[in-house]
Amino acid sequence: MDLIKKSFDDARQVLEAFMADGEKLDEVRRAGDLLVDMYRRGGKVFSCGNGGSLCDAMHFAEELTGRFRRDRDALPALAIADPSHLTCVANDMGYEEGFARYVKALGKPGDVLLAISTSGNSGNVIAAVEAAKERGMQVIGLTGKDGGQLKALCDVAVVVPWNGYSDRIQEIHIKIIHIWIEYIEQALFGKDNTY
Repeated sequence: MDLIKKSFDDARQVLEAFMADGEKLDEVRRAGDLLVDMYRRGGKVFSCGNGGSLCDAMHFAEELTGRFRRDRDALPALAIADPSHLTCVANDMGYEEGFARYVKALGKPGDVLLAISTSGNSGNVIAAVEAAKERGMQVIGLTGKDGGQLKALCDVAVVVPWNGYSDRIQEIHIKIIHIWIEYIEQALFGKDNTY
């Protein structure tokens, strides 16, 4: 089979399987409700991940602080992506402490952490989740495969059950992230898009 067609076929298969599972869609909705409730109570959201998942964490935050589909007030969101912080902590305390240290510095009860790991087993993401729990924060996990260690640590865990390469998982992750942002915008600012 042609590589390009196979890639699209694989992506469609993962998306269709996810959409066919009502429990998965409920998890996405529960996480969306948790984020909306957090904003209504005056909280902020942090996001973290490694590699492509860090890019997704940054994308999530910038769409909230900026805008997605409409003009609206900025929403507080922080991707843990400051290279000076991450390299300082990695050098002085170890790589696994980078995200956790940031959460310990700025996280407060009522805030939310979006923890992204395609395997669910990234040590620095797990450490951030543990730090968030210690700070009285809620945690949304966005993961893949069987959910890994992350699944059991989250208030809501959205798992993309794919055991192949992580790019297929990440493709669903970015779709879920876009859905959450649209969900938040509609809940907080109404359905009348301005552009």
